[in-house]
Amino acid sequence: MPLAPQGWKPCVRSDGMSKLPEKSQGYIQVFLDGGLNQQRMGICDAVALAKILNATLIIPHLEVNPVWQDSSAFMDIFDVDHFINVLKDDISIVKELPDEYFWSTREYYAAAIRATRVKTAPVHASANWYLENVLPILQSYGIAAIAPFSHRLAFDNMPEDIQRLRCKVNFQALVFVPHIRALGDALVRRLRHPPSANNVEISDSEDKKGTGKFVVLHLRFDKDMAAHSACDFGGGKAEKLALAKYRQVIWQGRVLNSQFTDEELRSQGRCPLTPEEIGLLLAALGFDNSTRLYLASHKVYGGEARISTLRSLFPLMEDKKSLASSEERAQIKGKASLLAAVD
Repeated sequence: MPLAPQGWKPCVRSDGMSKLPEKSQGYIQVFLDGGLNQQRMGICDAVALAKILNATLIIPHLEVNPVWQDSSAFMDIFDVDHFINVLKDDISIVKELPDEYFWSTREYYAAAIRATRVKTAPVHASANWYLENVLPILQSYGIAAIAPFSHRLAFDNMPEDIQRLRCKVNFQALVFVPHIRALGDALVRRLRHPPSANNVEISDSEDKKGTGKFVVLHLRFDKDMAAHSACDFGGGKAEKLALAKYRQVIWQGRVLNSQFTDEELRSQGRCPLTPEEIGLLLAALGFDNSTRLYLASHKVYGGEARISTLRSLFPLMEDKKSLASSEERAQIKGKASLLAAVD
């Protein structure tokens, strides 16, 4: 059962009647990098910015992350028609570039300096910054493309209606495509009601006498996290060199933690917990080998050898591979963003 609200209440509704501006100032195009969570935040910011500028939002472009290597588009992950419909009274949204702006692509902006590209937006820029620096571009050219855009809109000192709109995007407008929602629901059902001895799965309408409990663990001990931390994970000199090389490829060596010794990193709490450490932490919190554990992760750094201790402590540990059928897994195979969406 959900926890009691304890005085908290949803704040997505506007105090007044939201309505579209009589005339759009032009088209806003954003290119979002990072993983799925960062992109989701960027989508919320893009809608808020379109409202601030009285602009029409082109469905955001999701960049291919150098770590996750997933080329999934917005409509592969999110229900685009639902997104547009929920926000229809707040901003104008179009699925594709109008014909007159067919040239405004990622490749076009990568080739040279373009007057319609905004690449200098500060992190957590104010609404006034966009009104002073982006609105003139919209008024002159009819379109403005912002890249990078991650974390480029402030949270502080924003009008309350803009904050409410962000919440509306996050909690109402952004829903996953049907097959992702269906798979997620199926995995939860299988965790709560494991198949019986004859492998007959219990349906939603059956066995209403309470639901089985389980713990979801987002391990986040992937190779990029291990490398970015610059910590020592016991793999010796070879591992240190391999992770240093990976840091150079992905971040060109620009990692703050690299300046600290391993002892300093550990003492300052800068190192991610290993699967073994997570297992000991859960055990110390009172979870035992009867606990059903769902492992929500992409690829654990070190593979099965790295999580063997965790599995021995929690033998009822499950993941997408153990819970989903081969047909279900085929729909999300090799798609890091879709895998994250299921989790």
